[in-house]
This record gives sequence, C-alpha cells and structure tokens, in this order.
Amino acid sequence: MWTLPNLLSFFRIAIIPVVVYLLTFTDQASGLLAALLFALASVTDFFDGYLARRFGAVSNLGKILDPLADKLIIITVLIMLAAMDRSGGPEVPGWLVVLVVGRETAVTVLRGIALTEGIVMEAEELGKYKFLLQAVAVFALIVHFPYLGIHFYVVGIYFLLLATAIALWSGIQYHIKFFRLLQQRASVSGRRAN
Repeated sequence: MWTLPNLLSFFRIAIIPVVVYLLTFTDQASGLLAALLFALASVTDFFDGYLARRFGAVSNLGKILDPLADKLIIITVLIMLAAMDRSGGPEVPGWLVVLVVGRETAVTVLRGIALTEGIVMEAEELGKYKFLLQAVAVFALIVHFPYLGIHFYVVGIYFLLLATAIALWSGIQYHIKFFRLLQQRASVSGRRAN
C-alpha cells in the first residue's frame, strides 16, 4: 500500500482541497497558484505509473487508486470552475461538466462491478490520453485570463471538448470490454459444467 507510486496517487487526492480552496477566490493570483498546484498534481500521474512499472511496484490497489485520483481531481476542479463567476467572463458550460462527470461515474461503477466479479480493469491507453487532454484543459480553464497573447479560457474549452469526445468513446470501449470478459467467463464456466 505504501509504495511510492501509491503515495503519489494519495498526494493527488490530498491536494484537491487546497486547489478547491484557492478556487473560492476569483483573482488572477489565486488562479495561477491553483493552476500550478493542479499542474504539479497532474505531473505525478506520469511518475506514479512509470515508477510502478520500473520498480515492479504494480499493485491491484495502484490499478484502482491511480485512475480514481485522476477522476477526483478532474471532476472536483471542473465542478468548481462551472460554479465560478469570474468578473462576468465566460464560464465552463455545466452540460459539458455533466458529460464528464457522467462518463467518469459510469466507468468507476463499471470497475466496481468488475471487481465483484474478480476482474481488475486497468486504465487503457486511450484513458491516459484522455487524462492528458483533460489536464491541459483544466489547467487552462483555471488560469482563465489571457496571458502572453494566449486566451487560456478558449484553449481550455477546446481541449475539454476534445477530451470529452475521447472520454465518451473510451467509456464505450470499457463497457464493451467488460461485457466481452463476462461472456468469455460464462462460456468457460459453461464448458466446465458440461
């Protein structure tokens, strides 16, 4: 449980309240600090997977904890961003946040059901790309204000739309994979019974 990769996942979860607190303020300085902490937490996602594979510290807990930490930080920050009012500027559309939360909830529930069947469903490669795009989107949306000629809100919405499309597709793939695994198990059990 207390391997370095798992500790990095716990760190991502522990940093969520700090980012949420900073997002209760709508000034640019608080937004930048929240964005930097979010970026730091997001970078640990790469390192926990890399370290787990490199040092043979892959565990069933890590397979569940890693994607759970990703989901918690993305969902929590997106809900805060959708609720924020930054000087009358554009907000993160609630319908987009509902799609993200719905997808993440469906996949998490599916993983829970799979565990009751003795199946551990690891994060897929497409899920990693989805998290990367979501992390870029959320970072830009936290920054929100234009800097150095870059309108971070527009960049964030673009990446969030792209990440949501990939998330919905990968969610469908998770469900298909789960039902195929159940069918294979049922056919193997049926053959053994005969």
